[in-house]
Amino acid sequence: MAKRQIPVIVLAGFLGSGKTTLLNHLLGRSGGTRIGAIVNDFGSIEIDAMSVAGQVDSMVSLGNGCLCCAVDTSELDGFLDRLSRPTARIDVIVIEASGLAEPQEVIRMILASDNKDIVYGGLVEVVDAAEFAATRARHPELDRHVAIADLVVLNKADRVGDEARAEILGTLAGLGPGTPVVPASYGRIDPELLFDRKPREDDPSTTRQLSFEDLSADDEQDAHGHEDHGHACPDGCGHGGHLHAAYESVEFVSEEPMDPRRLMEFLDSRPEGLYRIKGFVYFGIAGHKHKFTVHAVGDFLRFYRSSWARAEERLTQLVLIGRGVDTEALRAGLDRCRVTEGASPAEEHAMWGVLRYAQG
Repeated sequence: MAKRQIPVIVLAGFLGSGKTTLLNHLLGRSGGTRIGAIVNDFGSIEIDAMSVAGQVDSMVSLGNGCLCCAVDTSELDGFLDRLSRPTARIDVIVIEASGLAEPQEVIRMILASDNKDIVYGGLVEVVDAAEFAATRARHPELDRHVAIADLVVLNKADRVGDEARAEILGTLAGLGPGTPVVPASYGRIDPELLFDRKPREDDPSTTRQLSFEDLSADDEQDAHGHEDHGHACPDGCGHGGHLHAAYESVEFVSEEPMDPRRLMEFLDSRPEGLYRIKGFVYFGIAGHKHKFTVHAVGDFLRFYRSSWARAEERLTQLVLIGRGVDTEALRAGLDRCRVTEGASPAEEHAMWGVLRYAQG
């Protein structure tokens, strides 16, 4: 069976947008998933990340599996090689780009890498809601970054009113038509929007990431000193952690094979607000009877081929995560992709659309 490649996710955004806070959150909520974190251009990031690494010019091991690397872009490929070695047992790599970096350049380096053990996993652009207009005026290239992003996180969304937030969401929709935008506070998004979390074993010391939050001993406390219990602070500061709570999940299972053309039409027309698609697809076409793992974050889409286990049932299992989406329409759209009993199976050349997004 082909080795599963390690997705490399680029986390971008201008200074102060909350990239490090979001990375902290991912590390602290990763479950048993082993994250390799690469911080590009250490001199430009917040001091809390610098205090975590302890030194600027070397790789530092943070607990069991989280590796934080301070690198220049010219060194990036070397660090990707080190993190993707089997002995590191890394499941996903997150690159926090400098606040002044061009994400296109980081993406270009990942795509140009000769490393066969990694695969580009999408661009997440972090936008500061409270400073949106000022940041856009100071850095007009923000428009271009949003346009190429696969997922936009509107951070600090709790610091602006409903009307202002709606206006920003409208502007972002215009800059990146169809690109999902996730409102968040304190960078708290569900890690499942970016990668699959492995279950944590009974003994947390064997798998748990040592997060930035552990070292700073904040443990989910905001600037007012209140713990986040999913509601607003009693003093009316409006910093509650409830903005992320409105995600909707759709599960789909099919024992019938899926028609590749109809499935690609469904994926190509997926609605705004659909953040993540993950799972397995069975096409059952001659020459393509593999299990196809599908991974989508925003606009980014990738299929991975692998063999079914000997006793594994051949079926399609998908989970779709979004906000403000028509769940019944999603299920109906997937139902139309089934090859129902008595229908003619798709021919081999119908797989071309899927194979464009398949690795290997």
